[in-house]
Amino acid sequence: MRGGLAIVWALLMSAPLLAHHGSAAFENGKTVMLKGIVKSWTYMNPHCLLTFEVKGDDGKVVQWIVETQAPGIMYPAGYRKDSFKAGDEVTVEANVVKNGLPIGRIVHVLTASGWTLGGINDAAIPPKGQ
Repeated sequence: MRGGLAIVWALLMSAPLLAHHGSAAFENGKTVMLKGIVKSWTYMNPHCLLTFEVKGDDGKVVQWIVETQAPGIMYPAGYRKDSFKAGDEVTVEANVVKNGLPIGRIVHVLTASGWTLGGINDAAIPPKGQ
């Protein structure tokens, strides 16, 4: 009986982990292009987070938060602790969340220095002429 309870407990505890690492919250086939100004860049586990402000056509500023995987996973794609600084202009391509909030998952980012940073299996693309 104890073994059965341990299995049930393990299955119940794994559900949040699977939900957290799943992609069900994102519009996987839909991306948006956002141009904005960096507020902060968090380069740490479990996910790197880029917070930036986007000015809409109506003049209103919306704060977006986009994520990518942990630094160790994203390092080959060109992400570094100093990839973004507050005040930098960036262009972000992201999968948005289904509920319409200004949250997404990074597909590509064009940095202020001209580098294009991509996803898990992408290599960083330097600015033209470098």
